[in-house]
Amino acid sequence: MLVHPLPSGSYDLLAQYVDLFYRWNRRISLSAVRDPEVLIDLHLAECLRAAQRIPKHVESVLDFGSGAGLPGIPIQIARPDLRVTLGESQKKKAAFLREVVRELRLSRATVYPGRVENLPDAYSFDLVALRAVDKMTDALKSALPRVHSPRSGQKGWCMILTSLPEVEQICDLLSAIDWLPPEPVPTTNQRILLLGYRSR
Repeated sequence: MLVHPLPSGSYDLLAQYVDLFYRWNRRISLSAVRDPEVLIDLHLAECLRAAQRIPKHVESVLDFGSGAGLPGIPIQIARPDLRVTLGESQKKKAAFLREVVRELRLSRATVYPGRVENLPDAYSFDLVALRAVDKMTDALKSALPRVHSPRSGQKGWCMILTSLPEVEQICDLLSAIDWLPPEPVPTTNQRILLLGYRSR
């Protein structure tokens, strides 16, 4: 899955994250994933690959609908140079994310405990990432204003981890994004990484 090796110390942080994930998942149902091998081999690995596809000039990332921290936590671990905002409206999940940030000492990560569409209008990001969010159509419409527009003088990017049948609909809904060719996620049948920049 990895494009290149992870930074030193990343695997220890990922192990801590997995441990916290399963301890909290028993109490508040962060995810339906119960098998550690599935979490690591599919979910974590997919997010780490996505992190390594983020363009080099990107400095700020919004994980829209972060849930259990995927992809935001792996992105922060794999790219510690970034400032990652974990946007999560469910209070219990936001509390989990704060605990992960504290335990792993992710000093450049912050948790926004609310609906992303309620962020002040001035908040926009170099890259907005979405993965397995509820009501994807509504989320895509809310995500676009958070991506730097060309008028800001910065190229704003959108990254979506999705499945092959959803690619055409996503590209149609976000026609303001110039999408790069969809990238199949290795070792999966239908998982796709979509990456593009805002053109208008």
